[in-house]
Amino acid sequence: MRTYSLQDVYATRKRRDSWWTVYFVDPVACRAALLVANRTRITPNALTVFSLVLGMVSAVCFAMNRLPAGAAMFYLSFMIDCVDGKIARLKGTGTPFGLWLDYVGDRVRVVCCAAGLAYGQFAITGDLAYILLGAAVAVLDLFRYVNAPQMKRVREVIREAQLEARIGTGLDAVPPPVAERTVPAAPKPRSFFRRLNRLMARHRVRSHVISGIEFHAAVFVIAPLVGVAALIPVSAVASVLLLVNEIVLVHRLWVFTRKHGVPSSQESREHVLV
Repeated sequence: MRTYSLQDVYATRKRRDSWWTVYFVDPVACRAALLVANRTRITPNALTVFSLVLGMVSAVCFAMNRLPAGAAMFYLSFMIDCVDGKIARLKGTGTPFGLWLDYVGDRVRVVCCAAGLAYGQFAITGDLAYILLGAAVAVLDLFRYVNAPQMKRVREVIREAQLEARIGTGLDAVPPPVAERTVPAAPKPRSFFRRLNRLMARHRVRSHVISGIEFHAAVFVIAPLVGVAALIPVSAVASVLLLVNEIVLVHRLWVFTRKHGVPSSQESREHVLV
């Protein structure tokens, strides 16, 4: 069996990831992946199932009002979930079934932990706010995961249509006459946000302040560790920030589709969001 190095594992990390994963999960997950890769024959799918089991333990802890234990189990569950992807990329053993299993496992874990958290606090306090909190967390998570692939698909359809249009008009085959070529404009000075984005990219951090991963970390790790008093305010702030992030992404896609509304011969508009 091949022996892998830590640098081999580092090479499997995503080019850009959430800041929570980069700074608080990957340092542990990479070393765990190195141990699994060199000392065991555990498959990525087995790790995914183990991650889901830990997620269920986290949900039970939340339901029993064992908040610190639930937070620790959720962190371990997510960390193992990161390890399975690294092992799959490291050994080239990823499969479509593994992708599906990982996706379903993530959704089940979040829904169960949200339900456990809501039930545990409602059973003690009788406060319906915790039931609403659990429902809001589950709905926001499902909306994010339904919205993301649809947005990606819309972008792909538009780019495919643009490529078809360029090929159909011969723009890719025949370069314009020298006299008609436009002189490249002088580069614009980089804005503060562009410079910040480039700085974050050098550290593999995505530009989103809060994505689904930070949302999960806030609700299921940070708030439970702080205490019961933090559950509703921390979760509410994280929910609002995630919703704002999704609205911004939807608006950007709306602008993109309006600007690049090229009809496609392969798919009609009615089929884009199916």
